[in-house]
Amino acid sequence: MCEISIIMTVFNVEKYLAKAIDSVLLQTFADFELILVDDGSSDRSGEICDEYQQRDKRIKVIHQPNSGVSSARNTGLENAQGKFIGFVDSDDYIESDMYEFLYNNLIEEKADLSICGIYDVYEGKEPQAKTPGHYVLTKNETVKMILEAKVISVHPVNKLYKKELFNHIRYPIGKITEDGAVMFHLLENVEKVVVDMTPKYYYYHRTNSITTSPYSEKDLSTIEAWEMNEKYIATNYPEYSDIAHTRVCWAYFIVLDKIMISHAEKKSTVTKQIVDFLRKNYTFILRSPYFTRNRKIAATVLQLNVRLYKKLAILEDEKYKSKNS
Repeated sequence: MCEISIIMTVFNVEKYLAKAIDSVLLQTFADFELILVDDGSSDRSGEICDEYQQRDKRIKVIHQPNSGVSSARNTGLENAQGKFIGFVDSDDYIESDMYEFLYNNLIEEKADLSICGIYDVYEGKEPQAKTPGHYVLTKNETVKMILEAKVISVHPVNKLYKKELFNHIRYPIGKITEDGAVMFHLLENVEKVVVDMTPKYYYYHRTNSITTSPYSEKDLSTIEAWEMNEKYIATNYPEYSDIAHTRVCWAYFIVLDKIMISHAEKKSTVTKQIVDFLRKNYTFILRSPYFTRNRKIAATVLQLNVRLYKKLAILEDEKYKSKNS
């Protein structure tokens, strides 16, 4: 039995894997196990995992046929022996004191979940961190912050959870947005959350990752997940229904932008449905304090002309890539 089980899912990341593993092994908090779940890698990732297992007895390696990140995380959870659970992506890395930091905050506040800040890392650029802050939150306050998407994200990786939060919860198989689908249900058994935005986790943005790849029908799971979340919020936190609907509209925008940037609007069977939804919600979008001025301008352009909206989406994408290249 150890104090913390750190789960790292691995798939074709031989270029990044050693740095990720090393950053975990260098933790100042030493009472942990590192579970490496090799999800059917076709490169040397699986071999690298085995080599590290020979070097450090805290490492446990599990090889499985390729089943996706949700399945790999679930495998890690089912094999975890620790009292607390953490996740690190295999192409990211962490500060040497991240788990000591998360653990101490959790114990000090007698919390169920501890969260730290994230550095966004782009190739050839200095890591970028969000505004610092320290919060001790109730479950309801945490739900609101997640919906507002300003401080807390649904990513599991910069967090330390009490293991029992996962007793009856697993990640849904085959969903790109598995993080969002799980987070609200994890909070059902939470009484207190401690958030310290001091950045301790380095989140690496790869150009060929799931989040930056061209549009595919699987991207529709983003919409599906947030529509499910909206229903859940309406039932359990009706006071946040408007914010939840904002996230649904946001999900529609994200998918539409991806369709347009990928020039897939004629191939996709849902383009018209997405455009119709956003046009129907135009007044809501304009009145919402949670949309930026630029997004409201984009919504207005979409009301007028879909082709013009496509040009705007491509232009914004080029600006984003230029800024982060």
